[in-house]
Amino acid sequence: MHSLKTTESWDVIIIGGGATGLGVAVDSASRGYKTVLLEQVDFAKGTSSRSTKLVHGGVRYLAQGNIDLVREALYERGLMRKNADHLVSDQPFIIPTYSFWGTWFYTIGLKIYDLLSGKLSFGKSTRISKKATEERLPTLKSDTLRKGVLYHDGQFDDARLAINLAQTAIEQGATVLNHFQVTQLLKNSAGKISGVEAQDCETNTVYTLKSKVVINATGVFSDAILQMDNAEAKPSIRPSQGIHLVLDQSFLPSRDAIMIPKTSDGRVLFLVPWHNRVVVGTTDTLLDSHSLEPKALESEIAFILQTANNYLSKPVTKNDVLSIYAGLRPLAAPKDASEKTKEISRSHKVIVSESELVTITGGKWTTYRRMAQDTLNKVITLGKLPPAKCRTKQLKIHGAGLVLDETDHFYVYGSDYKAIAQLIEAEPELGEKLHPDLEFTKAEVLWAIRNEMARTVDDILSRRVRLLFLDARAAIDSAPIVAAMLAKELGKDKNWQDQQVTTFLELAKSYVL
Repeated sequence: MHSLKTTESWDVIIIGGGATGLGVAVDSASRGYKTVLLEQVDFAKGTSSRSTKLVHGGVRYLAQGNIDLVREALYERGLMRKNADHLVSDQPFIIPTYSFWGTWFYTIGLKIYDLLSGKLSFGKSTRISKKATEERLPTLKSDTLRKGVLYHDGQFDDARLAINLAQTAIEQGATVLNHFQVTQLLKNSAGKISGVEAQDCETNTVYTLKSKVVINATGVFSDAILQMDNAEAKPSIRPSQGIHLVLDQSFLPSRDAIMIPKTSDGRVLFLVPWHNRVVVGTTDTLLDSHSLEPKALESEIAFILQTANNYLSKPVTKNDVLSIYAGLRPLAAPKDASEKTKEISRSHKVIVSESELVTITGGKWTTYRRMAQDTLNKVITLGKLPPAKCRTKQLKIHGAGLVLDETDHFYVYGSDYKAIAQLIEAEPELGEKLHPDLEFTKAEVLWAIRNEMARTVDDILSRRVRLLFLDARAAIDSAPIVAAMLAKELGKDKNWQDQQVTTFLELAKSYVL
């Protein structure tokens, strides 16, 4: 915060603290540019914490013939595992097949997927027998099953990676601020962007920040910034909602994930083991509006339950859902109103407005690093920054280097785990659980406040400790403990503490079925 008052002019101002904005901040700062990132709520508050938790090339894009996108994403998947080895790991998938032709179709398709991953492969795909499929997926219905096709992709914790990217950007010299909203774009006499006006949402202090370039990396909110620049700007984004249900591990007691390649709406459905639970999703529903807290539609919930029950021998009901979350994909607005969202390209675009506002749209988590590289390279070709080479291909992300067993929930902290263990050693009561039935501890809350820029109960229970996404009712029960710890650490009064609990309980309602 001190740097806002002492820095006369920045090289790069980034609006948006999701995967894209944080990737740009890491790239920009590591090239040596004076960089500040402003996020209106919290890092990964929007789409970037609500993914299917996969780092993948995209098997369905391969089926659409989008070879270049798949090759690029598979390359980036490999770099993510190298540079964030504490969070990105190999996830075996099995596609159950029910016909001779289906078996061969997916076997051949996934061999192409293997080839495209080159030296950064996560493992070879292979056909497996009906018996092996049944053994590996004990809750899969097998009466009409013929075989299975096994392949490898990546899995990660999306919000945790976002927090680690924010820390990496800071280590590279960037100023990174959450709960800081851009309220106005500033222009010079020639009508070119020269900075922003932004408000600290905690103190309501307004800052005027000057910069050589402003990068709009706000995902589904991109149009709001584009219209701040030009009130006549046409919509460039059409939000598509995807929801996920989180179930107990007993519905898929396996290390393997299931991929259903053809559902009734033509999309794929994943059932993925994650933090000792199972994430099931997703849907694809075009919306006309966006929100920071999108809500699952009844039709989406019914679709996922019905599709899961078509394949699982253990019936899933609404009562079995531990948490439900919805996210919005920032898809490019289709030129043709009839275009289906699953057919809209997920490749990214860098747009330069007449005012020289730079907007990065599209893409997906797996390609965040490449999106940032392309954005900064474009800014350099515009002559707005002195040339400097991208350094992120080899740049380790904060936390990398210590890989713990994934059955231990502390694994997400990587090299920070030692410091958290020391907190518990110094104050054993910090080893107490936030909820008697769950694994998370008070030490993680304290660590999030002191070292991970958490400012609210939502910041902690949604995106530092992933409790709201794993067990919404347990998160609701844990809110008062977290609010009390926050108030003590931040020097807030009882009114603030009570308001935090009230606000979180209201938000958490939509995560409970």
